[in-house]
Amino acid sequence: MRSPITSLPALSCFRAAAKFESFSKAADSLNLTHGAVSRAVRLLESDLGTALFTRRNRSVFLTDAGRKLAQSVTHGLGHIEDTISSIRAEQVHVQVTVSCEPTLMMRWLIPRLSTFRRQYPEADIRLVAGGGPVALGDGIDLAIRRDDFDLPKNYSKAPLFSEWIGPVCRPDLHERFFENGQLRPDASLLHSRTRPSAWHAWAGLSKATLGVHPDTEFEHFYFSLQAAIAGLGVAIGPWHLVQDDLDAGILCAPAGFLKDGSSYVLLAPEGNPEQNVQSCFRDWLTDLATNERCP
Repeated sequence: MRSPITSLPALSCFRAAAKFESFSKAADSLNLTHGAVSRAVRLLESDLGTALFTRRNRSVFLTDAGRKLAQSVTHGLGHIEDTISSIRAEQVHVQVTVSCEPTLMMRWLIPRLSTFRRQYPEADIRLVAGGGPVALGDGIDLAIRRDDFDLPKNYSKAPLFSEWIGPVCRPDLHERFFENGQLRPDASLLHSRTRPSAWHAWAGLSKATLGVHPDTEFEHFYFSLQAAIAGLGVAIGPWHLVQDDLDAGILCAPAGFLKDGSSYVLLAPEGNPEQNVQSCFRDWLTDLATNERCP
């Protein structure tokens, strides 16, 4: 029957001490005290029943037994570390598929994704467009959703940011569509089938009265925002989805923004996953959303 192996921390201390033939230098390389390294070496010597170092005038030198053990420990621990690095590298290359609402993906997530790529250049993040209920684990690892439906109870929910909405239009058409911060009666309103109540929601929050305006309906929400950029009228723009256009002077928001009571969340499987691409993306996304300024 084999004797039990002395603890790995003790072997690690011995490896460093053998490399430098100095307890002080070994302690510095491991961020430990001289005493901790010395005790670890003495533990090994006690287990083996022989000296591993000859100690002379505050200097240490490997004995024959010490050199024999150092060669074996260096090879063994090196092999373990190489295996751990290989396993970690395999995890880095695991594909993570993130489902995200289309307009949020196009106008907020994709323009910011390069910062994640710079931090994790080997990560394989795949984005797919989707909204509403989602089944994680069926080809989808994470999902970003607006909480305007009943979120599943069996997923973890990390809050990202609240929804702020307001009318947006091209700056050069401001006076054509607005007067004293109010919509002009002939202002053309841009609607979308995916958010059919957007204008009424804003009117309810702002106490504005919507008259009979010329209007145009688009199939998707991002089409209505693009139509506003093209000068076709005024769209309801969530602040996080138009902030880049506001900063660039492509759009303006004459009436400001109001919270509509909804929020975006990141849905993930329950539990605390190990440090891998999925957890790195989750941490990056929540930090990004938390640190973004609000209107």
